[in-house]
Amino acid sequence: MGIASINTRGIPVRGSQLKLRYAEIARAFEASTTHVVNFQEVLTYYHLRRLAAGLPSFRAAYRPSLAGPAGGVVTFSRLPVESTRYRRLPAPRSTERSLRWRGFLKGALVTEVAGVSVVNVHLLANTDGTWSASNRFHPIHRAQLTALAQLVAGLPQPCVVTGDFNIPRHKPLVQEFLATTQLTDVFGGECPPTFQQAYLPAGMQSQCIDFILTTGLTTESAEVVFEEESPSLGYLSDHLGLQARLSRPASKDR
Repeated sequence: MGIASINTRGIPVRGSQLKLRYAEIARAFEASTTHVVNFQEVLTYYHLRRLAAGLPSFRAAYRPSLAGPAGGVVTFSRLPVESTRYRRLPAPRSTERSLRWRGFLKGALVTEVAGVSVVNVHLLANTDGTWSASNRFHPIHRAQLTALAQLVAGLPQPCVVTGDFNIPRHKPLVQEFLATTQLTDVFGGECPPTFQQAYLPAGMQSQCIDFILTTGLTTESAEVVFEEESPSLGYLSDHLGLQARLSRPASKDR
């Protein structure tokens, strides 16, 4: 199975050339050998239609909501989709109403594809840029990762979890999540930065905050996509995309 993941919003809303950027992203995946693509921040049905228009060989899986796909997460698959379900991630109580509301909108989409449980997730963005235990986002992220770990534990194996975690790979919350779920990063110990440096404030360094994590599957290859600027559009998103080729381990003769 070829699987990819990218947070598509990128770029400030004004002047983002969303239609053209989505067409470019879709064109690249349509021309590829990838079987499943997990998109995050597909916020409205307009966004969804723009992607679908460029991906005729794929079928979109999502949970409908009033404005668009629930949680902004959509899975496009060339392989038959066996089932789809969505789980909203918790938004713990906070003194800040905006955090409660933004957390309420986050979730995980589970799509069963060719006997593989594919999870597409987007956690709350940490706009402070610090991830200490005293930071206001820490309890929300902990609760969301705990809920995600519980979801993964109940899924049929093998399983792939991809998406925008908004927490750097080396931080304790991610390390605890990996230890609990026994998921393996397809990049191993070489997780690349996944946020475009050009969109960070001066002095901040890009970190690995997007993942393709697996259990019960073997990684054949893993790479970053959409790393370079488009000649006419610039960067297609503020996030880089990730792509991997996965296979089932060969069974041993008894």
